Amino acid sequence: MTRTITFPPTEADIRSLRAGEMIRIDGEIVMTAGLPTHQRLMRCLETGEAPPTDLTGAGFFHLGSYNTEADGAFDVLYLNPTTSTRFNPYMPTLIRTFGLRAVGGKGGLDRACADAMKEVGCVYLSFLGGGCTVLSEAIREVVSVSWNDMISHYRIVKLRVEQLGPLTVAIDAHGNSLYDDLQAGAENAMPGILEQLRAAREAAASGGQS
Repeated sequence: MTRTITFPPTEADIRSLRAGEMIRIDGEIVMTAGLPTHQRLMRCLETGEAPPTDLTGAGFFHLGSYNTEADGAFDVLYLNPTTSTRFNPYMPTLIRTFGLRAVGGKGGLDRACADAMKEVGCVYLSFLGGGCTVLSEAIREVVSVSWNDMISHYRIVKLRVEQLGPLTVAIDAHGNSLYDDLQAGAENAMPGILEQLRAAREAAASGGQS
């Protein structure tokens, strides 16, 4: 069963989720696809400047978008996840400082990020790669757009969405990570795979000599 969580969520909402569970989102989310955006947020923290959008307790997602601007109106036509791993150096600080309740995109985040999520009560939500049509149907309103001096998909955009998803809880607020589980499974399977390949090569070589 796919649960619907209203955003911004409570800590209790987030800690009730478990890795592998699927959810949909109603409410407000914040998104950006920019590495420069993350670096600019870090400079805000260093200088004490408030970010233009309040990120406290927010859902902060790595989503690219195609947008149009006309007569002062900013319209998000579609959105699609971008890879989160490139933001690993910044996310632990952002998660802890703003008490983010959810982050997400595709590709996951590292153990340092998962540890920060466990501390504050935050999950990583995996978005369907290539699912822009399904995801974009959830857009209901552009609530705000910040840092307009940046190219459009690097800006910080707040959206109101309805039934955004389905999204997979890939890292939960208890430190469990589907990415770590997959990595461990692959490492455990590797010796057996290598042994099978070795045996196959030896069998092929023996056959060629007979």
